[in-house]
Amino acid sequence: MKKLRIIDFFCGAGGFSEGFRQMGYEIIYGFDHWKPAIDTFNHNFNLNCEIKNILDFQRSIAEIENLPNTEIIIGSPPCVSFSSSNKSGNADKSLGVELTETFLRIVAVKKHEPNSILKAWFMENVVNSKRYLQTAYSFKDLGLTEWANKNRISPLKIAIDLYENSAIINSADFGSFQARKRVISGEIIKKGKLILPKSSHSENGPDGKKKYLTIGKMKQNFPHPFTQLSDKIISDPQYQFNIQQSQLTDHFYDTGIYKVEWKFSKYWKTNHPFMGKMAFPENENKPSRTITATKIANSRESIIYKTELNRFGDGEYRLPTVREAAIIMGFPITYQFIGTDNNKWRLVGNAVCCSVSRAFAKIVLDELRLAIPNNLILNNIPNIDGVVNLNTYKLREFDKPSVKNQGSRFRRHAIKDGNLTVTLSNYDIENNPKSAEGKWFTSIQYGTGKGFPIQKINDMYYKNLEEIIKEYKGGKEFLEHINNGFSEKIGNANELQKLYELQKSSDKYTEPTELVDLVQEIIDKLNIEKVEVEQKKLKVFEYKDKVPVKQFFALYAINKISTIANGN
Repeated sequence: MKKLRIIDFFCGAGGFSEGFRQMGYEIIYGFDHWKPAIDTFNHNFNLNCEIKNILDFQRSIAEIENLPNTEIIIGSPPCVSFSSSNKSGNADKSLGVELTETFLRIVAVKKHEPNSILKAWFMENVVNSKRYLQTAYSFKDLGLTEWANKNRISPLKIAIDLYENSAIINSADFGSFQARKRVISGEIIKKGKLILPKSSHSENGPDGKKKYLTIGKMKQNFPHPFTQLSDKIISDPQYQFNIQQSQLTDHFYDTGIYKVEWKFSKYWKTNHPFMGKMAFPENENKPSRTITATKIANSRESIIYKTELNRFGDGEYRLPTVREAAIIMGFPITYQFIGTDNNKWRLVGNAVCCSVSRAFAKIVLDELRLAIPNNLILNNIPNIDGVVNLNTYKLREFDKPSVKNQGSRFRRHAIKDGNLTVTLSNYDIENNPKSAEGKWFTSIQYGTGKGFPIQKINDMYYKNLEEIIKEYKGGKEFLEHINNGFSEKIGNANELQKLYELQKSSDKYTEPTELVDLVQEIIDKLNIEKVEVEQKKLKVFEYKDKVPVKQFFALYAINKISTIANGN
């Protein structure tokens, strides 16, 4: 049987194409404007594709008509401008829309041209992209009025319908080690609509489905990055073929991270001012969270594992290796990525999950009544010629911790109850200046975002709370901790700022991040009662009638920090 041919736009590392190749399709060309992507695509599919700006197809119909005719067109327009995490969702969406509509323009021409051989097309993007695209596009909308008239088609006719031909897909439902939600749009031309493949996996595995693949399952069946060099045989955790350990690239190197990095990540995951709680480190009994294109260690979105080494502090936690991330994305362990460490991570994070593309490749064969391969088509022998291998088999030296810029802002709270937080900051949160103000502030936040009240607390206010705190179990002991040992660790305003920028404590004073963490630790260790204070005698929290007693303790300690720092 003649293979169905694929052309891949915004091909990146080739995850979309890889899933189709595994089902027996022929990948004939990939388009991308980024050299590491084209180099990676060429390396793995044995092609000679060249760098190309996809917007060229927006400017010229001749460019589209000169494309090779294939049975399948796939594409994954860059998602960064659509992503809600990019500039907190406020990034300019126009480029994302322009690139996506250029892809749809290509599909429209190839679908409606005379004697078209196109049998299906598919597009992948982030869920948020649906908000910025039309539900349907006429030929006129896609700048194809002249082309439509030439081919005796009304320019107002719908060329591409996305309304009923788009669906949100979770990669974990199709056997991925990752719960990655994306929008898949497309159409099997013969059927005139998008047909969804049936999921093979589910969270609990009912109705004959397999249980989700988890991080733990992936790691249990794969050597950790600190494994010694040997000629042992390694099995692919997903595809179960074997290679020698010496042939495995981009895995045996130290991805340990500094304490200052993982502590920030832990805080944003477990104690964020206005977002839900996340696991720290990753919950290995679940599929991985989404692999992103940026390898970072100190954010809420960071994917962080406990190290396999006996480390404490620096290196106690680590990031996934490029190879682990690639496995999570569904790439076989023989798949190679061309470029630097950061480029490789970006290639993996931007890819389409191979298990998802494979599921859609199979549904096309089903619907066209074509033969389905008995076994997946895989490259079992890695081609590592010309590949810069990240493996070092060496441990990292933690001798260059990151520092913050002069005047960096600080904001942190010890305890979050609902949306109520007591915050230490080096700037007035309500006025929101762009840099530190040379003094330290205590404030209470009663909610998230604009419109919620912020109550500023003057220095020395903590003295009003001592009698209230003494009334509750653990109160006297808490005051003893704060006023004997803890308070002596608080430097003046300039010292606190300096320690924060250096990201470390001195012999005499404690860095402000650690001070706030200490407040939380003291409160947690004292097992303070989980009760609410009815504010009758003294209205401390102005916008609440009842407040958890722990917040009174937190307010006392945080206000003591700002009071001492400001010299009051």
